[in-house]
Amino acid sequence: MEKIILGVSGSIAAYKSLALVRLLIKSGKEVKVIMTPAATAFVSPLSFSTLSKQPVSVDIIDGDNWNNHVDLGLWADSFVVAPATATTLSKMASGQSDNMLVATYLSAKCPIFFAPAMDLDMWKHPATKANIAKLISYGNHMIPVGHGELASGLVGAGRMAEPEDIVSFLEEHSKKKVDLKGATVLITAGPTRESLDPVRFISNRSTGRMGIALAEECADRGAKVHLVLGPTTLRPNHEHIKVADVQSAADMYEACNAVFNNCAITIFAAAVADYTPEQTSSKKIKKKDSDMSVPLKRTVDIAATLGNIKRKDQITCGFALETDNEAANAQRKLDKKNFDLIVLNSLKEKGAGFMHDTNKVTIYQHTAEPKSYPLKSKRAVAGDIIDTIVPLLAEKRR
Repeated sequence: MEKIILGVSGSIAAYKSLALVRLLIKSGKEVKVIMTPAATAFVSPLSFSTLSKQPVSVDIIDGDNWNNHVDLGLWADSFVVAPATATTLSKMASGQSDNMLVATYLSAKCPIFFAPAMDLDMWKHPATKANIAKLISYGNHMIPVGHGELASGLVGAGRMAEPEDIVSFLEEHSKKKVDLKGATVLITAGPTRESLDPVRFISNRSTGRMGIALAEECADRGAKVHLVLGPTTLRPNHEHIKVADVQSAADMYEACNAVFNNCAITIFAAAVADYTPEQTSSKKIKKKDSDMSVPLKRTVDIAATLGNIKRKDQITCGFALETDNEAANAQRKLDKKNFDLIVLNSLKEKGAGFMHDTNKVTIYQHTAEPKSYPLKSKRAVAGDIIDTIVPLLAEKRR
C-alpha cells in the first residue's frame, strides 16, 4: 500500500483537501495529514483524522511529546502539499522549518508534490514565481493551478487544483516514473577544461545544471544512468546515477566510449571544448613583455564520433547553444551528427543557456515539426526532453 503524507496549509482551499483524503484512500493509499497551525482555522484536525483514520500532526512539540518529523518524512512514498500557500511555498524554498509541515518536508526522501493556492496578484508576484522555480529546481513537482473565481472575487489563475485532478496528476507521475525502467542512459554534462599549464586552462561557462537535471529525471523514471560530468560544483542526488568525473574533452570521450555500447539512450548535454592546446606546459608559463599565442588543435567530436557508430536500437540526443542562425545550425547538427533529436537553446533568450536555473528550448527531430517550449525550470525542461525520447525508444524496441 502506497503511503502518502498530505500537508495542508492555511488557505480557504483547505476544505478541498478533505475530499482529496477520501479519494486517495479510495484509490488504496494510506494517508497521514500534517497541518500548519494556520490551516486549523479553516478545517479542524478532527475532520482529517476521522477521514484518514490516522492522528493528525500540527506542532513539532505537542505538550510533553515530540512529533518525530524525521521518521514521518522517511515513512512516506509521496508527500503532497495541498493547498500550498504563498507562505508555505516561501518556507519550503528557503528551508525555514518553523512548523511540522516544513520540517517534515526537509526530512522527506520521497517525491514531493505541491498544489499552490492563492489570490491572483499573489500568484503573479515575482517572489512567488521565484519560490516555485526554486522548488522545481530542487526536483519537486508542481500541480498546475486552476483558473476561475477566487476568494477575493477576482477571476484568474491561483485556484488550487481540484482533488480529482490532483489524484490524476499523481497517477500520471507514477506511470511516468517507470517508463525508462530497464534502460541504461548515458548523459554528458558540464564544461571541459583544456590545460595550458598547471595553473591555466581553456573552458566555458557551463555549470552542468541541465545535464544533471536530465540525469535525475531519467533516474526518477527508472533508468540506470551513467553521468559523465565535467568540472563543476554541482552534484546529482540519486542512488541510480553513477558519476564519472572528468576534466578534458579527451577524458570525456574515453569515459563515454567505455559505456556507450551498453546504453539505449545517450544525451550529449556537456559543453565540450572544440579546441585544446597542441602542447601543455609542465610548468607555469611565465609572463613576458611580448604577446603570447597558443597553437590549438581540434578535440575529438564526441557526439559525432559515437553517433556514427550507434546501432539502430540506440537513441542519441544533442544540444545546440546558438547565437545566430539558430534553426539552420540546429538542423545541420541533427543531420551531421546522426542525432535522433536535438535541443536548441539561444543565448539571445533571457533566462536560457548557461548559469541559469531556467531554459527555453526548441526540440528538432527528423520525422516531426520542431516543437518550442516556454521558459521553464531546467528540471521541467528535462521532463519535456525525456517525454520526447520515450516514444522514440519504444518505437526502436518494436
